[in-house]
Amino acid sequence: MNTNPDKKQFAPATQRNREAILEVLLQVLPTNGTILEIASGTGEHAVFFAPHLAPRKWLPSDPNPMLRESITAWAEEFKSDHLYPPLDLDAQLPVWPVEKDKVTDSSIIAIININMIHISPWSACLGLMAGAGRILPPGGILYLYGPYKQNRQHTAPSNAAFDESLQSQNPAWGVRNLEDVVEAAKAENLTLQKVYQMPANNLSLIFKHN
Repeated sequence: MNTNPDKKQFAPATQRNREAILEVLLQVLPTNGTILEIASGTGEHAVFFAPHLAPRKWLPSDPNPMLRESITAWAEEFKSDHLYPPLDLDAQLPVWPVEKDKVTDSSIIAIININMIHISPWSACLGLMAGAGRILPPGGILYLYGPYKQNRQHTAPSNAAFDESLQSQNPAWGVRNLEDVVEAAKAENLTLQKVYQMPANNLSLIFKHN
């Protein structure tokens, strides 16, 4: 894989939300083990969170090879003993690589997913829940971050405009209804523990595996 820094991609929202997300993660994550990030995107969250959440290990993943190159390039610049190389992982698949191969030296105790389920088909959310249900131990944490409708209503005009923009790009995308996400999680023995209000009308959702 090319580790040229020119491979780095940038997501401006990362700079705006990473501190707020870290504050929540420090409250809810188990103290040891591996954190699997699904749809890591550019890798900017991974290189920021890995050192801040030590001694936990951070395992990034993304199905997009260009983004995996970006994660690797960021990791080359911000080296951390607590960051694994990125996995090729599509949340929609019925079996994830971590179920077939030993890729970590500690068990996965949490799964993190930031800004994915509204920029992907609903099947990606269902796949994420199914994977979390298969992989997480009892008491394991699933953390989701992003915008949500509540009672099928947008919580802010900016979210409504964002939803319209997403659906114009792909009709399968869109801001999800919180209650639908909670039901999908419940079907995989994941129970909503807490909802945190976050910047820019986003939410942090904390699920625990039963």
